[in-house]
Amino acid sequence: MEPILYNAVNGGRSDFKRQELIANNLANINTPGFKADLYQAQTMYMSDANGVNEKSGQSFVVQAPNGIDLTPGEIITTGRDLDVAIDGDGWMAVRDGQGNEAYTRGGSLRLDVNRQLITASGKVVMGDGGPISIPPAKSIEIGNDGTITIIPLEGDVKSLAILDRIKLVKLDRTNIVKNDEGLMQLKQGGIAKADSTVKVINGAIEGSNVKAIDQMVGMISAGREFDAQMKILSTVDDNGQKLAQLLQD
Repeated sequence: MEPILYNAVNGGRSDFKRQELIANNLANINTPGFKADLYQAQTMYMSDANGVNEKSGQSFVVQAPNGIDLTPGEIITTGRDLDVAIDGDGWMAVRDGQGNEAYTRGGSLRLDVNRQLITASGKVVMGDGGPISIPPAKSIEIGNDGTITIIPLEGDVKSLAILDRIKLVKLDRTNIVKNDEGLMQLKQGGIAKADSTVKVINGAIEGSNVKAIDQMVGMISAGREFDAQMKILSTVDDNGQKLAQLLQD
């Protein structure tokens, strides 16, 4: 394949992948605690008989692993007893769809039919001893250290009981990846240790950090670049047909 065609095809593919990423970011603009993906690409050089040749000028763009925008989202007051927002640096441990421990800052919590504490997306919240289950109670309170206390249905303030503590952790930003469920995991697998210095704000959630205007600008830019690459392909094809016609005459 001619270098100009190769570059146009790969450039178009890169622009299309970028549009897909931006579309996913925009789809999660209202997802509590969502962290936007950052598109990353790198230049690869063609190889000759002696290996990679950066001086040849023949290069193409390939997609690199996506980055993650870890900027905190806006803290939104809800007044709900089960809502929590991470205060500063930290993450909340949950169980992902594969049964593995993962981490999120999405603190819009509720109880499922089995009275397990889950996130808005249905992920089970982990406590000191595993998944957190809350029995029927007059009141449920989450302290700023993640401690869950309840007043039993037949009890009063004097019967206030500590039930569990949400597992809160700190993660090394250079050692995390986002899985297909939008949750963070350690690059090498494993489980992060609970960190008692991580605090939460009760009655509030952290919103998505997706900025609609920035994403729309990126979408328009990627769309224009994609169109430009397709125009190159069309022009090369037209020129090829004209050349073939001239050779036949």
